[in-house]
Amino acid sequence: MIQLSSDTYLRPLSAEDTPLIFNEIIANREYLREWLPFVDFTQEVEDTEAFVTSTLESGEKQFVIYHHEQFVGLIGFTRTDAANKRTEIGYWLAEAAQGNGIVTKAVVELLHLAFGELDFNRVQIRVAVANTKSRNIPEKLGFCFEGIERDGELLVDNAFTDLAIYSMLKKEFGG
Repeated sequence: MIQLSSDTYLRPLSAEDTPLIFNEIIANREYLREWLPFVDFTQEVEDTEAFVTSTLESGEKQFVIYHHEQFVGLIGFTRTDAANKRTEIGYWLAEAAQGNGIVTKAVVELLHLAFGELDFNRVQIRVAVANTKSRNIPEKLGFCFEGIERDGELLVDNAFTDLAIYSMLKKEFGG
């Protein structure tokens, strides 16, 4: 477990988290689907079960986020390239938990893990250009803005969005 504050913590993802994740996605469907294409493909608990199983089998570290003893989101590493010592951080948070600095604190903890125990050299965050809440996180934490990946992600309603690419190198992390 990683304690973020007195009432907020991260815990490694487990298969038992499947119904919590599914229910939170359903409860926040309209809010989350604006930026997260997987939301529309999450129709049955089996869809979330497949994601959790795949994630656990991949070995990539994912964490559930708890705030006031309630499950509120996910954060973790994705698109890891161990040979080149690089990974990406992805995250989502329920609407009611927004604005508390939860994801910012969680990203800092994942940077400690990435550059410490996991010995990565590069951590990247990709976020839709218009998603200002998510863009504020790498900007606040001193990530380097590298540019725009044009039409980098297919969102709901078959609309492409440009992605802002941010990175931090091990030597830049003040930790």
